[in-house]
Amino acid sequence: MSASVWPLRVLARRDARALFDIVAGFVYSQVLQAVVQLGLIDFLRTVPRSLAEITAFTKLRVEECERLIAAAVALKLIEPCDDGRYTLGVMGAPLVANEAVLSMISHHALVYRDLADPVGLLRNGVTPKQDTELRKFWPYANRNDPSSLSSDEVAQYSELMSASQPLVATEVLSAFDFSLHRRLLDVGGGKGTFVREIKRHHDRLDVAVFDLPAVVGLPRDDLDPVTQSIDASVARYPGSFLSDPLPGGFDLISLVRVLHDHSDESVMALLRRVHDALPSGGRVLIAEPMCDAPGAETVGPAYFGLYLLAMSQGRARSPKAIFGMLERAGFRSPQQLRTRLPLQVDIVTAVRS
Repeated sequence: MSASVWPLRVLARRDARALFDIVAGFVYSQVLQAVVQLGLIDFLRTVPRSLAEITAFTKLRVEECERLIAAAVALKLIEPCDDGRYTLGVMGAPLVANEAVLSMISHHALVYRDLADPVGLLRNGVTPKQDTELRKFWPYANRNDPSSLSSDEVAQYSELMSASQPLVATEVLSAFDFSLHRRLLDVGGGKGTFVREIKRHHDRLDVAVFDLPAVVGLPRDDLDPVTQSIDASVARYPGSFLSDPLPGGFDLISLVRVLHDHSDESVMALLRRVHDALPSGGRVLIAEPMCDAPGAETVGPAYFGLYLLAMSQGRARSPKAIFGMLERAGFRSPQQLRTRLPLQVDIVTAVRS
């Protein structure tokens, strides 16, 4: 009825379009997957290309290539030029040399396989003996003693995390003043990408990483000379934050995208270890996507809700929920710091009593 009454007709059309985009979202994502996997982002980055050139590059048949280009144009990943050639569109251009986003797009091929039967996943969950794609990709979610993981088992997920950390570090640097601290320990810090970015902007800050033995031992041979020099100043401590005490002597401890993929029980144990390792007045910095973030309301409950279910542990939490956990662990004065990209990361800090 509302579709026949103006101005309700406008609202009905808008809502119908929004609902259709939800229904068609998986198909849209597969168009993006195809564009990325075929290398079209890099192929179109410098000069416009003709249909014949794109067909030859992708090794698709002409008809299928035309179909893909039409879909990518509709999604604004590609746009036509006046001379009939094609270049990157407003949604495709930001992907150029954006290793963080390109890595996540490729990674989502695993996610889609795990979510092929969402009702079955919701009904049955993930059993301890079940190997979903995400449990295999994040092997610490499937191991009683993650310290026993080998370098081969941790290399793939560590590389994905490393690719996305510069973007996270940029947002954290814009919201948090590191100059107030002397020594930073990044718990679960992987290959050290986050602390290297912080050190690049705050040279006087001593930085260190605490992570699984196999992770801190991963090679870092692909760094440019300047980054190699910064990396040489990063102290590395092997251990599991689920069972081992954290090293002391740091007045700032960061947990970057760590809490949301662990259970409440594990998070509370970790926060208590962080509290014990900090001096009085020391600060904890938590940076990850959170629920109820303005402008990113769907990320926590909708995206991470099912992603972490397929992974078999963890959940996205609101700042208020994290405040409560910090206070139970002995911290005081929790506060939220807004970032420019809440879709990527939000920040909560607190002080050791």
